[in-house]
Amino acid sequence: MTDLTLCIECGGKAKMVGGKRIYPHRPDLYDKLLFLCDCGAYVGCHKGTTNPMGRPAGPETRKARMAAHEAFDPIWKSGRLTRSGAYQWLADRMGALPGQTHISWMTAAEAQRVVIYCRAFEVSPHPHEVEEAR
Repeated sequence: MTDLTLCIECGGKAKMVGGKRIYPHRPDLYDKLLFLCDCGAYVGCHKGTTNPMGRPAGPETRKARMAAHEAFDPIWKSGRLTRSGAYQWLADRMGALPGQTHISWMTAAEAQRVVIYCRAFEVSPHPHEVEEAR
């Protein structure tokens, strides 16, 4: 299992902080729990828990992950593949095990690859035949 408190940017160990530390201008987020690394990368916790939602990341990586989800989620939400089938397809493209293909664990470069694979999927009549993008 991946240690989700290890920063994707610098490898440092993030520490739990309250939302006021990250969002001082947002009193509505003061009660939110997050993991913050010394380098400034952070990740939120699942609501009502102290479980990180992924690995701490900086602005570029968070932006790339959002783009990856925007490209990937419609594949399974459309019904073209089941959610587990979509993650299996993505794992095959990424050369990883399905349980290790979490966008929230990815680097910016890996998340950018997800976008490329998903674009190829969208134009393929047979998604299982989509070759790895280079």
